[in-house]
Amino acid sequence: MVAKAEFIKSSVNVDQCPSHDKPEYAFIGRSNVGKSSLINMITARKNLAKTSSKPGKTQLINHFCIDDAWYLVDLPGYGWSKVSKKTRATWGPMIEKYLLERKNLACLFVLLDTRLEPQSIDYDFIEWLGEKQIPFALIFTKADKQSANQNAKILAVHKRQLKLVWEYLPEIFISSSVDHRGRSEVLEYISSINQDWSNDKY
Repeated sequence: MVAKAEFIKSSVNVDQCPSHDKPEYAFIGRSNVGKSSLINMITARKNLAKTSSKPGKTQLINHFCIDDAWYLVDLPGYGWSKVSKKTRATWGPMIEKYLLERKNLACLFVLLDTRLEPQSIDYDFIEWLGEKQIPFALIFTKADKQSANQNAKILAVHKRQLKLVWEYLPEIFISSSVDHRGRSEVLEYISSINQDWSNDKY
């Protein structure tokens, strides 16, 4: 459970982020994947992350401190064409610099829509994470939008796609911000990493 969730700051680049004094877990995904709703569900706070009917709302690196023990980071989404080209041009370098230089990043949660088959924009990014040896896990969102059988079929397609590149599959979670599916599993995963996290990593 999350007893305390506090907004710390928004940053335009990694140099402005808080100190490396706690393990950090970032969330990223294609715009409109349900990232803000997922963050609010995981933290049990209705308005911690700002949700919007217009994708592309998050344009900064947003830090939240959870239980005074770890940072949750809301990163800008990607792949939304209606955001200005100038704005989108800043996201790529900002996110890449954050991922490559943030020393206390314990895990990046990459969000995928459960209803969609593998998309190149997502898998190109996942492959890049592997090349850069950035620790990540996958969270499939909006599982309430279709049947368990449909979810299982799509997940099987994704696993086959992943196995084309990965010998060992990353951690995979199925979630829904509506029925809170996946909340305890994600928090338990974070807790397990926190237990192994030592001060010399900062």
